[in-house]
Amino acid sequence: MKLNILLFAGLADLWGTRLLQLDIDRSAAREELTAAELKAFLIRQYPDAARALADTFMAINQQYADDHTSIRENDEIALIPPVSGGEPAAVELTRDPIQPDNVTRKVLHSSHGASLTFIGTTREWTAGQQTTLLEYDAYEPMALRTMEQIRTEISERWPEVLCAMTHRLGEVKPGEISVVIAVSAPHRSDVYDANRYAIERLKQIVPIWKKERWSDGSEWKGHQQGPWNPLASPAPSGEGETPL
Repeated sequence: MKLNILLFAGLADLWGTRLLQLDIDRSAAREELTAAELKAFLIRQYPDAARALADTFMAINQQYADDHTSIRENDEIALIPPVSGGEPAAVELTRDPIQPDNVTRKVLHSSHGASLTFIGTTREWTAGQQTTLLEYDAYEPMALRTMEQIRTEISERWPEVLCAMTHRLGEVKPGEISVVIAVSAPHRSDVYDANRYAIERLKQIVPIWKKERWSDGSEWKGHQQGPWNPLASPAPSGEGETPL
């Protein structure tokens, strides 16, 4: 069964194409499948896209389809991601001041009894040296992609955890917020572990740099956690992590 699936917006970016072509082996007795079966097939075939696929609707012949809608070989199929006005992005880079409550709201869920929000701010004094300003720079498309990768890793380790993160770019003064990471889960033990994992992994693989400005000079700094190797596998939960 040969199917052509139209992709839009972030889904087209994810696959690197606007047309996904599939050849699904079906028995002679079942020459059609349902919309739910097709979505399940896509999630099995493309597990890295599972989170994005979960939020999509399917359109068959230019009409929104429910899970039971049948699909035939010559149908026009489209995956429709949330349109403008939908839920805010779970990962974000911004040059505006970060509002922690806005990040936390992205992970609140009626089935979750615990949430935890990490707020990182610019520290004025370090080892007797006064910081007057931080300037953050990033390889923005890759930074967003690796932040989303961290969310995927978290969902694999803690399947019930929701995670959102926002990082500031540009100038951040002492006392101002540079990063916010929010997580929620049914139980509190998972939010502690997942939140710590998120900030440590962010420092390890996300291409964001900061320039520390002092009264007598400045310096670009990386993660400051020993030898830098973004290809290294993440440490098992609770092991080998650098204290904050």
